[in-house]
Amino acid sequence: MTSTDEHQSIIGPHRYRNAETMIRTADPVWQAAADHGLTGIRVDTPSGDANNRLVDRETGHEFVNMCSCAYLGLNHHPAVIDGAVAALRESGATWLVTSTTRIRHQLLARLEEELGDLFGARVLPGTSCSALTAGILPLVASGHLAPGGPRVMVFDRFCHFCMSYVKPVCAEESLVLTCGHNDLDYLEDVCRRYPRVAYVADGAYSMGGTAALDGLLELQDRYGLFLFIDDSHSLSIVGERGEGFVRSRLTMNPLTIVVTSLGKGFGTGGGVAMLGDPETYGFLTRHAGPVGWSQNMALPLVGASLASAAIHRSPELGELQRRLRDNVTYFDELLPTEFAGNGMPVRRITVGDADRAVRLSAELYRRGFYSSAVFFPIVPQGQAGLRIMIRADLDQETLATFADHVRELTDAG
Repeated sequence: MTSTDEHQSIIGPHRYRNAETMIRTADPVWQAAADHGLTGIRVDTPSGDANNRLVDRETGHEFVNMCSCAYLGLNHHPAVIDGAVAALRESGATWLVTSTTRIRHQLLARLEEELGDLFGARVLPGTSCSALTAGILPLVASGHLAPGGPRVMVFDRFCHFCMSYVKPVCAEESLVLTCGHNDLDYLEDVCRRYPRVAYVADGAYSMGGTAALDGLLELQDRYGLFLFIDDSHSLSIVGERGEGFVRSRLTMNPLTIVVTSLGKGFGTGGGVAMLGDPETYGFLTRHAGPVGWSQNMALPLVGASLASAAIHRSPELGELQRRLRDNVTYFDELLPTEFAGNGMPVRRITVGDADRAVRLSAELYRRGFYSSAVFFPIVPQGQAGLRIMIRADLDQETLATFADHVRELTDAG
């Protein structure tokens, strides 16, 4: 086995968060977005449609949210809203405000059972996907979730910030490396050099694209690679029961954990970890930090999630998924982008310059469409643009109008 220094000279150095560089580079652009009125917007939803008719409380300006991750529109589904209210009335409390390791409300226990059956894995709930990640990843690094001891942690360069943020904690337990996006050759080289390796990545990426899952499964089979994958951006929109891009394509096993947010396609809030080894459930409730802290999932969200789970068991899920697919296909015809045709709903309209991206976002907002300008460190320098989320509850007339505005503004420079 090579030494750490030798390995880094061949494979690549650690890459941790550098706050000074990040703030110096990004904050002026964030300030420009604020100056254009693109941050901190206070809204009302007078029609009850939390995605398609938002009204700026201060100015009365009405707009469509083009960057909501509520891909199926379940965040304002009447049954989901009713589920939240019903849970609040049944429990008579917002939550128990005690560690779920010690006491868990029967509604939360029921949700675990229902989601476990729905997704075909033992599920561990948490206040958010980020909290689950912060608690579980260090235990992957330390080797406590699979036999053999600590694992070299390889983070995909484009993995979500909530995972990259935990790199320094993981580095207290093992060697941490960063690889190029979907670079399976790099990853295999690490697997050849080290007997125990874990790969940390997204399933469907928040800036577009998907993991090279087939190749990852081959490496898992060949080298015992541990897979820790955040699949928040595909839950509900992929799979017969909405189990997501990753879960619908693999059989859960002790070398796999899939974490996912319930606050996107699922339409509610909080997060769950799908555990490849059901026996780790109790261990994680005791030792995975924020997973067991007293700030657990609020009971109205539990009720909303139970209602969403019922929709996932009904024919309505397939209809919502079909509408979403149709809208994604239609948008790709109107405005082809880098990820056109991949079946996922995230699109990025790249313009290059960060200031131009902010100006474009500001003008689209003036015309009634909010789309978030993305820039470093959200995307690499020189690749700034707009991030667009296609949803099932967007009508195609709205998509066509939005695309017309984008073409007009980008053609004009």
